[in-house]
Amino acid sequence: MLEKMFEGGLWGSRLMVLMAVVFGIIGAVALFIVASFDIYDTAKLVINTYINHAHPEHFHEHVVGGIIGAVDLYLIGVVMLLFSFGLYELFISDIDIAREDEVRENKILSIQNLDQLKDKISKVIVMVLVVGFFKKVGLASYTTPLELLYLALSITAVAVGLYFLSKVGHKH
Repeated sequence: MLEKMFEGGLWGSRLMVLMAVVFGIIGAVALFIVASFDIYDTAKLVINTYINHAHPEHFHEHVVGGIIGAVDLYLIGVVMLLFSFGLYELFISDIDIAREDEVRENKILSIQNLDQLKDKISKVIVMVLVVGFFKKVGLASYTTPLELLYLALSITAVAVGLYFLSKVGHKH
């Protein structure tokens, strides 16, 4: 009887994961809201610039930087969503409504084990890093041929890395 009570308590302790799920969703919503306001502010800057017929210095860099920054926040929000859905499915229960939706066959949220969750999250995190890299590259100024060579080599390294990342998890 003591063993049964202990095992019941141990099994019930998995419900602590609900805190991570709930706060992960809240974090994702917060990131989506902040990113949306960033895009709104960037759009407002563009509209005001063209209405006033002004063209401030580094205007394009600021616009592209604002949008890329928002994309970065959206991607981090997606990481939070994947994390929350994955934890819920692994520790609590399958998301039944996703299983019933046969039209879309929503496999992006289908997570059977921790390795699969880790792979999905790590791919999105790599994309966040790539977007951050391109934001920094877009705002930098290049004055020497050697700096341009470094830029070309770094872009090549990112492309090669993304190529190999796309091959991870595919069965041949």
